[in-house]
Amino acid sequence: MSASRIVVTGGTGFLGSHVMAALHARGHGDAVAVGAGDYDLTLEHQVARMLAERRPETIVHLAAVVGGIGANRRSPGTFFYRNLMMGTLLMEHARRAGVRRFLSVGTICSYPRLTPVPFREEDLWNGYPEETNAPYGLAKKMLLVQSDAYRREFGFDAVNVMLVNLYGPGDNFDPETSHVIPALIRKCIEAAERGAPEVEIWGTGSATREFLYVEDAAEAIVLALEKLRDSAPINLGAGREISIRELAQTIARLTGFAGRLAWDPTKPDGQPRRCLDTTRAREQLGWSASTPFDEGLRRTIAWYRERREAERTAAPRT
Repeated sequence: MSASRIVVTGGTGFLGSHVMAALHARGHGDAVAVGAGDYDLTLEHQVARMLAERRPETIVHLAAVVGGIGANRRSPGTFFYRNLMMGTLLMEHARRAGVRRFLSVGTICSYPRLTPVPFREEDLWNGYPEETNAPYGLAKKMLLVQSDAYRREFGFDAVNVMLVNLYGPGDNFDPETSHVIPALIRKCIEAAERGAPEVEIWGTGSATREFLYVEDAAEAIVLALEKLRDSAPINLGAGREISIRELAQTIARLTGFAGRLAWDPTKPDGQPRRCLDTTRAREQLGWSASTPFDEGLRRTIAWYRERREAERTAAPRT
């Protein structure tokens, strides 16, 4: 691995930037990041061009079209098509080009809606994913099928990990596409600045989620790249379940928002519960998440405040 040319798709994004830092910290100094501005991986000729130009021996496939419940409901076809094509084309052309190792980073959204908690990898095929993000979850799930099929027919060394929701510095805070933690942080900070009496939040607050700090996720991905030996998926998570209601209350406290949290039960909660069994990750990677949740939230809030202040300072005065 130390002499391998590594290409990280999506390496310029939120998770990708942290994975690049983790790779370099572990001695993989020749790893390079490619992003959507470099190649459109939904187009076959662009995938072929990337492989010809970058000549990777190893690929870490992070590139994905992602978003929260609202974005998934608005664009299910886009989420399905673009994620499916990126993964399918990239793995096929990597095989043809002689790439030696391929790590696919999947999602907890691939699990069935009513998977027993904690989610175990062997339950992955026991039902249909939660409807609000099923197209995305199924598109990513097909990479598990492709990895296993290519290993059995072609001897292609493809390995897989599955992530819970991530959070941390550099996250996406766009209100149209962000996940729940950055969305709540932005809402609470803006409401506190305006002196608004309340913040509106989708759903009832009863659903639970698990969140993994992005630096912990990056460390696990690099360990998976180095250590995994078959195509069976590995859960990567913090092993801690929290309700959306408790999450919102925690973020309100940490951001200084003292107003009311107004729940909108006409909006969907999404999957009722999410929490992973991370036994395989401990056994096969020697890894477990190390960042306390409140500490990770504080770092994320601090990063967002600094970015907002920098944007204000840089904005032209009228």
